[in-house]
Amino acid sequence: QVQLVESGGGSVQAGGSLRLTCAASGFTYSQYCMGWFRQAPGQGREGVAGIDSDGRTTYSPSVNGRFTITRDIQKNILYLQMDSLKPEDTGIYQCAADVNLGMRDGYCYGVENWGQGTQVTVS
Repeated sequence: QVQLVESGGGSVQAGGSLRLTCAASGFTYSQYCMGWFRQAPGQGREGVAGIDSDGRTTYSPSVNGRFTITRDIQKNILYLQMDSLKPEDTGIYQCAADVNLGMRDGYCYGVENWGQGTQVTVS
């Protein structure tokens, strides 16, 4: 059973930085997509960034150039470095992972394994 546990959220002023961490366990896919999604108050969930088993990345146009997704394969940890944060980046950020069904514009398609989420507030 895949388990994903996020950490690193918090409150920051506009222009600041945060780094989110997602610790993965029970993950045995050889071809996978891991990604970050977020949900702002009153809005739907949107893809932020994804990375596949070959190291290819995808970003939402709204964060491209400001956020960086990386992974530590040995430790099974996914990171999201968020710089130049804006108030519109506020939301609950969730880590997700599954077999690779494709990715685009920050989305890993078809993911069904989710973390519990971590709150990011930018003021």
